[in-house]
Amino acid sequence: MHIRFDVPADPDYPGRVAAALGSVRLRRFGYIGAVLAVVGVIGLVVSRGFGWGERISSLWTTLLVAGVLSMLYRPWVLARARRRSSGYAVEGGYDITDDNIMMRSGSESGGIAWDGVTQVKDVRDFWVVYVGRMPATVIPRWLMSAEDAEALRAHMADRGLLQDR
Repeated sequence: MHIRFDVPADPDYPGRVAAALGSVRLRRFGYIGAVLAVVGVIGLVVSRGFGWGERISSLWTTLLVAGVLSMLYRPWVLARARRRSSGYAVEGGYDITDDNIMMRSGSESGGIAWDGVTQVKDVRDFWVVYVGRMPATVIPRWLMSAEDAEALRAHMADRGLLQDR
């Protein structure tokens, strides 16, 4: 297998990459926030129903506020990442073989050996490549031809790396 494609100098591309990587890392904040908010609402309802003092109500209110803020953290970070990364648009490209993933961005280049990849997750228009537990890079499916995308999907599935969302 040998797949090669270019990445245009699109000002939106770095923001899309930041959003894909951020959505993977920050998803748990939404779940934690939802749990905190639900516990806070239930606590407020129960404390008001039994006529418990204001001291205990402030605990439930704090949990509710912390939960809402935690749920809003992910969208805030993603919006900030998109805004900050829009100035980093440079031409680049990918050269993917059976052995490694080589990436080029402007004058910088780097690579990841497939042997070091522990998993690949399907996130929107990207495959997020993990080395260990950390997302290391993304592969933009939408910039590849359909045949190359299917060949790469088959390669990752054969190696047991590809995991659905």
